[in-house]
Amino acid sequence: MNSSSLKQLLDTFIDFLSAEKGYSENTCRAYMHDLEDFISYYIANRALAITYEDDNYGDIDTGDVAAISGLIIRSYLGFLHKRKIKKSTVARKLSSIRSFFKFLEKHGVISENPADSIITPKQDKPVPRYLTVDDMFRLLDSVKTETLTGKRNRALLETMYSTGIRVSELVGLNTDNIDFSGKVVRVTGKGNVERIVPIGKKALDIIKDYRVNLQQSKGIGFNSNGPLFLNNNKGRLTARSVARILDKSARSAGLSSPVAPHDLRHTFATHMLDAGLDLRVVQEMLGHKQLSTTQRYTHVSIDRLMAAYDSAHPRK
Repeated sequence: MNSSSLKQLLDTFIDFLSAEKGYSENTCRAYMHDLEDFISYYIANRALAITYEDDNYGDIDTGDVAAISGLIIRSYLGFLHKRKIKKSTVARKLSSIRSFFKFLEKHGVISENPADSIITPKQDKPVPRYLTVDDMFRLLDSVKTETLTGKRNRALLETMYSTGIRVSELVGLNTDNIDFSGKVVRVTGKGNVERIVPIGKKALDIIKDYRVNLQQSKGIGFNSNGPLFLNNNKGRLTARSVARILDKSARSAGLSSPVAPHDLRHTFATHMLDAGLDLRVVQEMLGHKQLSTTQRYTHVSIDRLMAAYDSAHPRK
């Protein structure tokens, strides 16, 4: 690997993330984009007269990679700050850079990781957006089920709220992932890690109704293994399509703020914790590796608790 070009090193790293780490295509693409942005900045600040548009950056050898210092990385972070890039985005880009150089260090391309000494910017921790129980029910009930498309859209939203799965996990579901008798769904999450998630009767009923009508009108049987939710061309729905369906449904329901697919995941977690479900159980359902990721949802409940206390306690 020592004689590889920078482009080859980058491609090898992305292949490693995909094959060895099991990262999804979207995650690998995000790493590639982050690292290309950084390398482009590095090239420009070394006064090399090449750009990515020329596709010549593969000519840079590992000697230039080894010349990348913590000072250049800090300069890049300062550049992002001046462009008013969100702290969370800056932290993600730094994480990508750190992982790349860790990979190069491990394989002997560089002697030390120049990003090790860089402190991750302190991030704002916004409270996750979620819907109240009333708004969530209003959203679901606003999706009419007189048509096949309506049944599918209702089934999509019911499944997301019932299970709390990610939109990428939702569109990746196949018909054999649903266990109607056991009332569970087998989900493939980040890193191709499978988990079993409970699913409620209302979601199961509308899924069954949708698939029965799909077979009657399109001849696509439920037992034929394939995507659970289909688009109009009988193919797999995309995450973007689900986002559009949800946005349209939220507007039809008269909700004041836009609703994104991840908001339903936040809503699921918040409602589960509000009902007294153990934090570690919610962690397992959501597929979080770290309990701290799930704990942010407790802030929502605590904020609501404090507001109720302040409004009710006679001695403030």
